[in-house]
Amino acid sequence: MSIRRLMRESAFRLARRDLAKFLEDHEEELLHIFRQEMQRLDDEIPEENLFIDIKLVPLGEMILKAALRAMQRFFTEDVTAATVAEPVADIETMEETVP
Repeated sequence: MSIRRLMRESAFRLARRDLAKFLEDHEEELLHIFRQEMQRLDDEIPEENLFIDIKLVPLGEMILKAALRAMQRFFTEDVTAATVAEPVADIETMEETVP
């Protein structure tokens, strides 16, 4: 493992709980901005070109909430277990073999 990667991993381990708390503290602000952007997207899509009128704001909000929960879990849970180690090892092996 390179020194650069080791430093990056160490910094992440130190900051991960703070990042999770930041997401938790600012979730409403993130959702507010996301709702605005989804509404803008919904307004820009011409309804006559769609077969079904999908309301993007509620759908997008549900997806963002799931993504925020996933990030919070990633920052707060121990994800360095064996379930993550194997795919990471596979990726590193692929990186070594690809020219």
